[in-house]
Amino acid sequence: MSISPFLIRHVRPTDPRPSEITPKAVFEGRREFLKVAAKTAAGAGAAAMAPGTMPAWAASEPARGQPIPNVAKWPRSATGKPTDYKLVTTYNNFYEFGLDKDEPALFSKDFKPRPWTVKIEGEIEKPGTYDLDDLIRPHALEERVYRFRCVEAWSMIVPWVGVPLGDVIKRLNPTAKAKYVAFETVYRPTEMPGQKLAVLKWPYVEGLRLDEAMHPLTLLTVGMYGEWLPNQNGAPVRLVMPWKYGFKSVKSVVRIVFTENRPVTSWNLSQPREYGFYANVNPAVDHPRWSQAKERRLGDAFFSPRQPTLPFNGYAEDVAQLYAGMDLAKLF
Repeated sequence: MSISPFLIRHVRPTDPRPSEITPKAVFEGRREFLKVAAKTAAGAGAAAMAPGTMPAWAASEPARGQPIPNVAKWPRSATGKPTDYKLVTTYNNFYEFGLDKDEPALFSKDFKPRPWTVKIEGEIEKPGTYDLDDLIRPHALEERVYRFRCVEAWSMIVPWVGVPLGDVIKRLNPTAKAKYVAFETVYRPTEMPGQKLAVLKWPYVEGLRLDEAMHPLTLLTVGMYGEWLPNQNGAPVRLVMPWKYGFKSVKSVVRIVFTENRPVTSWNLSQPREYGFYANVNPAVDHPRWSQAKERRLGDAFFSPRQPTLPFNGYAEDVAQLYAGMDLAKLF
């Protein structure tokens, strides 16, 4: 990308980080969300929303969940110290519960993740509505420590617990026509106040090529840090794909559809110039509003040096062959 010598911008220490610049859709929906939150939140939650007050996650430790028994350690887990549990559970995106990163933890307390069923449809030999336990139980749960990257300039290391999605798909027997897999988040605006806003078209939907869904790194996830998923992180079941940006990891999944044609995805539908179908971590392709070339680990000091972002988030050896021959600058 060429840069005009007459348009050099000098970055000052007081300038906001690119990851702190609010997307247009979020900015336009923020005032409306405050009205919704004021009606659905009380006590500390409402106080945390007030301008100038300390967010709740900075003042108290979030409640820990129930441990998951009989979890095997995955031998290929990423090295490095996992990101602090408190940060991962109180600084995340889940627009169904709020537009700022501390709001999912604040406004997801009334969400009910059990009982839970997942509807399987489309080009599959065993369609039906499955209880989540029946869908997961035949497979051994593994704890996998993955490097995980947001679309913005920060990353984290998280020990996720789940089963390879490919193992579940094999048991369901896709037909020869199945080329893609679509996922849908639950729609419960009474429990998910963010769904009362027109920030996105609800319910949230995502999609993968079938070979991406079948890849051994793709995890159908039910826990983290050895415990069942908390509400704000996608309880009771979500997707985790370590070589893609975080928005590809659809949460609170209630519907999986196998299709012949490529499905629509929420962020691509909302802002196609900024969010493509594939969402692979590619440091050579900038987001229109910030660079993807470097990242900072969540929890590091503001002035700590950023690290170069690795292609496919460091998993190129495992997944690059899926995209051989593709123009990854256009198919982003």
